[in-house]
Amino acid sequence: MPLAWSADTIVVVGESGWLHQPPTPVSISGFSGEADEVIRFDLTVQGFTNVPPDVAQYLLSGSNNGNLTGHATDKNNKSSLVNKSYTGATLRRQAHAFVDDFLTAIGRKGIGGTKIAFKADKGSSGEIYISDFDGGGAQAITSDGVIVAAPEWVTGRMALYYTSYKFGNADIFRHDLGTGKRTGVARHPGSNISPAPSSDGSKVAMILSKDGAVDLYVADADGSNVKRLTKTREDDSSPCWSPNGEWICFATKINERRSLCKVAASGGEVQRIPTSGISNPSEPDWSPDGKWIVFTSQMGGFDICVVPASGGTATVLVSGEDPSWGPNSRTVVYARRQGGRRVLSLLDVPTKQTKDVSRISGSNSQPSWAK
Repeated sequence: MPLAWSADTIVVVGESGWLHQPPTPVSISGFSGEADEVIRFDLTVQGFTNVPPDVAQYLLSGSNNGNLTGHATDKNNKSSLVNKSYTGATLRRQAHAFVDDFLTAIGRKGIGGTKIAFKADKGSSGEIYISDFDGGGAQAITSDGVIVAAPEWVTGRMALYYTSYKFGNADIFRHDLGTGKRTGVARHPGSNISPAPSSDGSKVAMILSKDGAVDLYVADADGSNVKRLTKTREDDSSPCWSPNGEWICFATKINERRSLCKVAASGGEVQRIPTSGISNPSEPDWSPDGKWIVFTSQMGGFDICVVPASGGTATVLVSGEDPSWGPNSRTVVYARRQGGRRVLSLLDVPTKQTKDVSRISGSNSQPSWAK
């Protein structure tokens, strides 16, 4: 049954209710073609739904005859939020900018100008691609014709870490997208996989097998001063950092059961992060606001789940894998299986609304959202 909105609907959401929000009702009118499509897409993946004007909380209107003109009003208090004409960019970017301005006006962070990186399968090999968050402007970053994996953005910089078999082994590289320069960061004997740069870009966590076990290590950004953080001998995987740079979360096994854990970036005792109700967690990603960890669970199929960063009761959100938080700490990009290929999709975590990133064709996986 569809949601029925009334003009005086008031939703009060505390921390415990954040995962169970209804979408915010907006009315969208006056736009056409690509501009209308982009505005509706952006709003859906950030927790809004289009409704008739009489039951909307916000009224968004405008035109796009040439450049885009956008207006946004809070109907409840009759205040003007946005009244602006957009020039000097493509119509799609103007539409993204209008939605971002609307979100800023209501105290939220927009994602319209952000980027994602991902792996595109090419037969038995693959290449690393980047694109706008909605799949627009996709371009290949590598052209090596080898196995690649796990691209990860350096926060605030046009640079990526990833694993590549360019020289026949699973090695970690850092790739400056501005200059095209690629530097080897970890080329130790054995596997060098799952690079994860810290939020300030000064360190990189990674999974290495150079000492005989598959464990978690941390190093300076260029791969120097390597330090081993775990000696579990339980195939650690998928590290990610807390936003303050103090902790590294990763997946491992405790008493033969897959678990999420964390360890201080400086070293110390490994601590378990409980995911009550959900088993076999992997592929964690820590939200930029520090409050949540999204991860993949394999309980028959693959599911995207979320748990408070301190641990607790986990919630299944949607079928899929490889989740990565957007910089708004609300939207997640992930991969879902569709027949024999993987499709990138976007999820608004509180409302569980999803949209496929349909601008990208082929089989794509392991997305990473630039913070």
